[in-house]
Amino acid sequence: MSTAVAAPETLPGISPGVYSAEDFAAVSEIAHREAGIVLAEGKAMLVYSRLAPLVRDSGCATFGSYILRLREDAAERGRAIMALTTNHTFFYREAHHFAHFADHVRPGMIARLGRGEKARLWSAGCSSGEETWSLLMTLLGPDRIAGERISRGDLRLLASDLAEHALHKAEAARYRAEELKAVPEPLTRAWTVPSGNDLEIAPPVRALARFRTLNLLGRWPMQGKFDVIFCRNVMIYFDNPTKERLVARFAEALVPGGWLYVGHSERVTGPALDLLASAGPTIYRRSEA
Repeated sequence: MSTAVAAPETLPGISPGVYSAEDFAAVSEIAHREAGIVLAEGKAMLVYSRLAPLVRDSGCATFGSYILRLREDAAERGRAIMALTTNHTFFYREAHHFAHFADHVRPGMIARLGRGEKARLWSAGCSSGEETWSLLMTLLGPDRIAGERISRGDLRLLASDLAEHALHKAEAARYRAEELKAVPEPLTRAWTVPSGNDLEIAPPVRALARFRTLNLLGRWPMQGKFDVIFCRNVMIYFDNPTKERLVARFAEALVPGGWLYVGHSERVTGPALDLLASAGPTIYRRSEA
């Protein structure tokens, strides 16, 4: 059943033959079904502004014809979902998460890797990769020699997103130098390589990440559990029941004592609280039992 809220019958300056209330309702239904996104009343102009470039690029003359394409083309649906959910992302966003990870999680993880044990991390909703590389650079630390030794352990990070084009940028791992200004300079010096006016993430870091297209609301093919999950500023688009189901799945996907980091405006509620306890602002830890 669609959760869409009807848009106004007309939108200022836009012909209803190009984009109508029915088109908004159809996009809302697709977004909710595919990715749990709720497009509430008042979002009709946002939908138009975010999707109009894709409509033009697709060669479709109207939103109605573009919606027909969305229903048939999974890759195009992914691009549309990404356009609807894109928010400002950057390196070392919510820096207190990386400080907490460095102080409270990294030492134990390094010790386990040194004993030959495995460590698994997940950047869920990794977008264009800034979170992924921030986390891995923090884990490897400012000492290049020590970091390369850490990288040779049984260490992997899964970076997943619904939008394939965002994953392509993340995997390319090349950014404008000014985009990394928030990263502590010792980490930038240790783990990036100049490339013209850009910086590329260094090969030892890149070798640790595995990029996969994944709908968080669908089936998860991963068999093992994770020591750390970052899922930040993704659930802001979901209704509360969807959030609670997703966080409960994250809790189950963590090892005992594992860590979950969520966005600054997100909170854990519902059944997941049986397993997760707050360990700081938007940081949660799974019980050891």
